[in-house]
Amino acid sequence: MKIAFIGSGKMAEALIARLPSRQVIISDIDRGRLEYLKKKYSVAIAADNKQAWDAADVVVLAVKPQQISVILEELKGRKKKLVVSIAAGIPLSYLRKRLSGSPVVRVMPNNPCLIGAGISALVKGSGVTPGQFKQVENIFKLVGETVVVPEKWLDAVTGLSGSGPAYVYVVMEALIEGGKKNGLPVALAKKLALQTVYGSAKAALMSGIEPGGLREMVTSPGGTTMEGLAVLKDRKVFDAFASAVSAASRKSKLLGRQWAN
Repeated sequence: MKIAFIGSGKMAEALIARLPSRQVIISDIDRGRLEYLKKKYSVAIAADNKQAWDAADVVVLAVKPQQISVILEELKGRKKKLVVSIAAGIPLSYLRKRLSGSPVVRVMPNNPCLIGAGISALVKGSGVTPGQFKQVENIFKLVGETVVVPEKWLDAVTGLSGSGPAYVYVVMEALIEGGKKNGLPVALAKKLALQTVYGSAKAALMSGIEPGGLREMVTSPGGTTMEGLAVLKDRKVFDAFASAVSAASRKSKLLGRQWAN
């Protein structure tokens, strides 16, 4: 199976790095980027997007949303291929219409995919066979976990897991700053904060206990944790994070409307 990547940014590279080099061909307007990836991963590079498309069984559209219309116009009328789009906000209907009915899978990966620890939400478009969908799932399992969702949920997914890493990084930054303000050296504060977030997530994944239950395990009546949680409650931090997911979801939906036709 030959896989073409149209666009060669960080997310594309995360996948390219984990695929057999003989399976991969890439195209990009940045020739320097192509030469870098060719040298690093021994992959083939295409002269242009059309050549990449023609050489592949699966085409991954790994470009920014604002670039998509130009690229789809360039590829219009070519032989049908299985297409995977990681371009945020671009609906299946828009993609299929402009790709002459090629079967399309939409995917929303997230930032931790760059280190193989992400989660990608997959939307199966009409005309995608079970075998084809399994191929796409296997590609994205190389960079983390996968879930299958209906397209109507993808804006909410974007607000949660797509934007969510940024919210978690804010938590990390805040914990580090709190450590510094209380006299810890920066390096130690960073180590404590990052391992605390990592370990907490791992405990939630592996223990089978709900996050609320784990929180209660850490919180002794009248203790230090309860004192800190009281501040978070007073500052409405819980509501702020939930509202951040909602705000990002609304923005995703708003951006998607421009591609409705």
